[in-house]
Amino acid sequence: MLLLFLLLLLLFLLLLPLARLRQQQSLGPRPSWLACLQHRVAWGALWWAAAWQQWRLEQSTLHAGRSQQQALMWCLKGAPGPRCPLRGSTDMSAFRNHLPLTKASQAQEEESGEQLLPPTSKQHLGKASLQATLLGLAALNKAYPEVLAPGGTACLTPTSPWPSPLPWPWRVPSQRSPPGAKDPGALLLEALRSPGLRALEAGTAVELLDIFLGLGANGKELAEALAAGGPGAPLPWRATELQEALEQGPRGLALRLWPKLQVVVTLDAGGQAEALAALGALWCQGLAFFSPAYAASGGVVGLNLWPERAGGLYLLPPGAPLIELLPVQEGGQEEAAATILLAEAQRGKEYELVLTDHASLTRCRLGDVVRVVGAYNQCPAVRFIRRRSQTLSVRGEDIGEDVFSEALGQAVGQWPGAKLLDYGCVESSILDSSGGSAPHYEVFVALRGLRNLSEENRDKLDHCLQEASPCYKSLRFRGSVGPARVHLVGPEAFRALRAALAASPSSPFPPEMPRVLRHQHLAQLLQRRVLS
Repeated sequence: MLLLFLLLLLLFLLLLPLARLRQQQSLGPRPSWLACLQHRVAWGALWWAAAWQQWRLEQSTLHAGRSQQQALMWCLKGAPGPRCPLRGSTDMSAFRNHLPLTKASQAQEEESGEQLLPPTSKQHLGKASLQATLLGLAALNKAYPEVLAPGGTACLTPTSPWPSPLPWPWRVPSQRSPPGAKDPGALLLEALRSPGLRALEAGTAVELLDIFLGLGANGKELAEALAAGGPGAPLPWRATELQEALEQGPRGLALRLWPKLQVVVTLDAGGQAEALAALGALWCQGLAFFSPAYAASGGVVGLNLWPERAGGLYLLPPGAPLIELLPVQEGGQEEAAATILLAEAQRGKEYELVLTDHASLTRCRLGDVVRVVGAYNQCPAVRFIRRRSQTLSVRGEDIGEDVFSEALGQAVGQWPGAKLLDYGCVESSILDSSGGSAPHYEVFVALRGLRNLSEENRDKLDHCLQEASPCYKSLRFRGSVGPARVHLVGPEAFRALRAALAASPSSPFPPEMPRVLRHQHLAQLLQRRVLS
């Protein structure tokens, strides 16, 4: 089977340049017969590879305990000798006793100004990424079979939502731009030339949100480029369609531009929920969303086998590296608890993910908290709830990312005409903004539909936080914590924030969107762009 896959893949790679050349010679986006042949060959090879990965997944999840023992052996076998006192042993108790849990130190993170990532193995990332891509494609094809037709998909960002991107034959190829072009504007222009698209791709939801915000701001220039023929033949009729679609506002814009669209594909990671909600309520209204995997700390940790189920449901696979589950203590307490393996997870319980690989042999707490909502054979199906690194606490109140996000959503719902696009929080000590008053939260929000915030609207967030957190309410009543201060910024403020984060040498992909800023220079970046 592997030999057949390699032969088919080789034939696909040989046909790729010819199909691209033939496509460039054609005046329209309709694929040539050679491109259709390329698609059939490539999809046949990928189908066999996906079937093999599905069989492996079935076997590993049916015997999750054995699979995790093999993952432990893999970690110990590849670890450096001096750091591996358990070489040859697969006793889980001895493994836990010799290797205590570790986590990135917030003090070190703030001192260095860079994000500390848990150790990961390039070999693991390659295998896990390829598995997530192949199984994700198979699941997407089952749910939306027309999406993977030749020329049915366009990626609007330089990065791909597929963890292991390949030269997919169903994407709309560039007509005249050089291979590997990374300009989002050029990618959007190419997509606009193809009104028959059935799927849009973007690296993450926040990147796609930036694309649609830019489409509204630069619509006139894009229409002029289409009419002038950049790239390719002039399309004055398409330029007119773009202008008319933009005049009707953002709600449902994607379907007006591409009437055959069915699904939007992005890679899920921390901090994407607000962007997904904004896209679903406005530009991508009426479309389904699909993420092939969940990526945390730069690596794939969850597989999405259920495109038809909204809300991000992921399977935790039992292969290497080793994944353990740390039960979340009541009230967010930090007492050490024993980790459990995947087969021991209980429905309805919340756990923090712990990852071990052979590169450094460190049992690292990722900080990502999941809730078990189902099972796939002996492995848990989970939803990612929050990130512990995104907790707000100025007096020990520990307001989690999920609690704050829900409270902010309730507050914005009380602001007439407002739709939340993005937000970020800062503890007042980071900005030295207490001024002798009680410590508090500084909250920066980007909205659509509201250009100014009244004091009454600003106060609603603090009231919602008090309702969501009894501890915060008690501290506010005693005066130990001051009221949250809300600032309105433009969407460009968060684009600048993401650019600053991406410029960091330690920035992973996908870039997890921080909701609580720990570094002063990042907080000041938003502070300088306050509108109201």
